[in-house]
Amino acid sequence: MVSANSSNGATDQVLVEEKSSVRTLILNRPRQLNALSFPMISRLLELFIAYEDDPNVKLVILKGQGRAFCAGGDVAAVANDPNMGATFFWKEYTLNYMMATYKKIQVSILDGIVMGGGAGASVHGRFRVATENSMFAMPETALGLFPDVGASFYLSRLPGFFGEYAGLTGARLDGSEMLACGLATHYVPSVRLSSLEDALCKANSADQAIVSAIIDEFSEKPTLKEKSAYLRLDIINRCFSRRTVEEILSALERETLSGEDWIFTAIQSLKKASPTSLKISLKAIREGRLQGVGQCLIQEYRMCCHVLRKEVSKDFFEGCRAILIDKDRNPKWEPSRLELVSDEMVNRYFSKVDDKDWEDLVLPIRDNLPAAAFAKL
Repeated sequence: MVSANSSNGATDQVLVEEKSSVRTLILNRPRQLNALSFPMISRLLELFIAYEDDPNVKLVILKGQGRAFCAGGDVAAVANDPNMGATFFWKEYTLNYMMATYKKIQVSILDGIVMGGGAGASVHGRFRVATENSMFAMPETALGLFPDVGASFYLSRLPGFFGEYAGLTGARLDGSEMLACGLATHYVPSVRLSSLEDALCKANSADQAIVSAIIDEFSEKPTLKEKSAYLRLDIINRCFSRRTVEEILSALERETLSGEDWIFTAIQSLKKASPTSLKISLKAIREGRLQGVGQCLIQEYRMCCHVLRKEVSKDFFEGCRAILIDKDRNPKWEPSRLELVSDEMVNRYFSKVDDKDWEDLVLPIRDNLPAAAFAKL
């Protein structure tokens, strides 16, 4: 049985399929690469809450319509109205936290683009299935933002300093790289996905071991491409373990003698990104190593509020102009250079907003531990 959500003005943006005890939620904005609108986030949260307490539901599958799982959040709408933006992030982060602490099993089918908010809607869940079509990226620093939706939690838990590399440069990872670093738990060829979904529905099980075994049956162990940056984890660790962004950039430039393409691409990405975004992103990931997922989301919400209030920098709005609106892809960052972004400026993003109308994120009390999204790492 297939039904369309019709609440909160999100008609047809989230489709629901009901088969036995499985509920399959389909993100359905293919022309927008399933970018999350506020009504979509609201509907997903509503459904996840309802299913957790429904004894007839044992498993939730989340996937996207078309060539993307989800290319992120609807940031253009956020930039147009800062107060609406705060509400958007509040609800989105609450959804991320619900997924991270969910009592039931979530299986995300990442057959296509997975960026920004799409990562937040999947990586926190129990199982993440990549395919040969998967493409993961957290490109926020190029937009004047920072990797959010709990990225300071999950990027900081990737092997070595791969999370700093992915978060600062916005590097694109394919399905095999997602599996290798732990962003995906399984790799299933796209031609086998429908059979996998059928098997999950027929199993009618809420047992994690049984669900894992079923996905294993359809899984493969792909080979990393010869030029994959993940195969150069020693270089990534050597460079991205540095204390500051400036030191990371200098270390990368010293590695260019190797002539490896990914190093030049990383340098170019860092030099094009917002200096402020790079510095707050590095601090968030570093601090995230010592924080739980809830703490990370609360801290990221503070950072978002400071971004929306334009207190230190207007780079997010300039990034939206240059990349999403005018599309000249030539943002004028302010401050324009890394050395002009002081520690005091960075630290302001991590402080409580001094305005009674901008409160800290309050997450619901949950009696379930995080869904062991990174138990294999």
